Amino acid sequence: MATASTSSSTIWANPNPRTTFSSSPKLPSSFSVSSRKKLKKISCALQSPSILQFPKQSPFQLPSSTPDSWNLLQKFSAMALDAIENGLIEQEKKHALPKTADPKVQISGNFSPVPEQSVRHCLPVVGEIPEHVQGVYLRNGANPLFEPTSGHHLFDGDGMIYAVKFENGSASFACRHTETQRLVQERALGKPVFPKAIGELHGHSGIAKLLLFYARGLCGLVDHSQGIGVANAGLVYFNNRLLAMSEDDLPYEVRVTPTGDLKTVGRYNFDEQLKSTMIAHPKLDPVSGELFSLSYDVIQKPYLKYFRFSPDGTKSKDVAIDLAKPTMVHDFVITENFVVVPDHQVVFKMSEMITGGSPVVYDKEKVSRFGVLDKYADDGSSIKWVEVPDCFCFHLWNAWEEPETDEVVVIGSCMTPADSIFNENNEELKSVLSEIRLNLKTGKSTRRAIISPENDVNLEAGMVNKNLLGRKSKYAYLAIAEPWPKVSGFAKVDLSTGETKKFIYGNQKYGGEPLFLPRDPNSETEDDGHILTFVHDEKTWKSELQIVNAITLQLEATVKLPSRVPYGFHGTFISANDLATQA
Repeated sequence: MATASTSSSTIWANPNPRTTFSSSPKLPSSFSVSSRKKLKKISCALQSPSILQFPKQSPFQLPSSTPDSWNLLQKFSAMALDAIENGLIEQEKKHALPKTADPKVQISGNFSPVPEQSVRHCLPVVGEIPEHVQGVYLRNGANPLFEPTSGHHLFDGDGMIYAVKFENGSASFACRHTETQRLVQERALGKPVFPKAIGELHGHSGIAKLLLFYARGLCGLVDHSQGIGVANAGLVYFNNRLLAMSEDDLPYEVRVTPTGDLKTVGRYNFDEQLKSTMIAHPKLDPVSGELFSLSYDVIQKPYLKYFRFSPDGTKSKDVAIDLAKPTMVHDFVITENFVVVPDHQVVFKMSEMITGGSPVVYDKEKVSRFGVLDKYADDGSSIKWVEVPDCFCFHLWNAWEEPETDEVVVIGSCMTPADSIFNENNEELKSVLSEIRLNLKTGKSTRRAIISPENDVNLEAGMVNKNLLGRKSKYAYLAIAEPWPKVSGFAKVDLSTGETKKFIYGNQKYGGEPLFLPRDPNSETEDDGHILTFVHDEKTWKSELQIVNAITLQLEATVKLPSRVPYGFHGTFISANDLATQA
């Protein structure tokens, strides 16, 4: 992995929120081929070659509370709090940041942000877009609006959605920030003021920044009552709505316009039914049409709640799941009859901040386990816990029941070190695709690596055929996360035999999560469809969308994009028929 070059030029966001942009940022002249060759090798959580860029900003509508509307007391309070914060930042600069909170590492190279891009139609296409690809491919990602003033983790960035709309063999592109309450207020203030949950909340300075933030709230300078989330991780299309999510807030509804542009509708609480946050990976049952989800709390019990929505958006009551400690639950799985919830060893320990540490820690005394609960349970008392020692799955790909053996089979990528994404660690990261069997009769578990050790690669981010979610599936399509944290291609894995076929994006080309789009939901062939993924060429600094036949693993079409697409998180596809019925 290459270090972030300290000699490359930097283009930060213009603090004037009314400034517009005319084009995408270009690669600085200092980012030459020769400078790439000089980059050193180090081991860190998130890193890529060198450019740290912040684009100019697009126009926006001012929120109700802006500096122009403040009274004299508020203006004085703002000046005083800014002075305290500036002094705190100067003190922080005297100490080196860990790589997991250093913006020169976390958002360098093609992890760095881009400006919004209005719709560009009739994009150049090499090859032929498959006839069944009709609708819009959307992918979420972290795209910070402002230069970080101190610590910043990749996951802290403001959410931006990148959209490629397909219509009769033609393609268009647009990318827009999701207009969260956080982004709108910071843009009006011309600087970042909301605390960054992973990059900043460490030690005494993290506590001080929390106090500063709430002091601004008490003075009416910011409003945190409407959420502080970034909506940068997951996307789901449910009940005729596209929802953008991060687990620190409610979802945000985003509309795809008829032209292929994106417009934020607003924070979505399911008609005032949802009162808590919602994780970024809800599960849509392909048979019942229901949406299943979780919400976790890091401060008070219940630390974890489970709930579901009927196809028309009616929410069930919350089901409290009893946990002894607040656990980070980023993902979970469903089967035909059960919801399967991980309770792993990465937990929240807020007291660590007092001693200078991160509140996200690895608890070596805890034993990882999975809880199996009936989908329609009214309370959590009937949950069956099965221990799976030393197992941490940041993402889970599928699960199903095997009644003949009283087992629930869970497919996930087991990551070590478990907290390496959040805390600096010199140990090499490994992500092993695993089959975990939970025996509901004996209460015991087994775990095996699906791919043989000599052929194994780090596999993180991906999916199975969405029509088989919660049912036994043969294939998984997963990102090859090498050289970590970049993705050099994707693997099609036979989950029963471990047979692995790889598609590599090309020399110095890297991408992200592969999305499998079935050709026909009624197809008898599970892999009959195509893989869609954004790919970035680090030689030319251009991005494209690749469409690969999932059966043959042959590249069938490449859509050339007018804007760089940073490496990001998770995506979805909305069919043309579903687009026509948006709420």
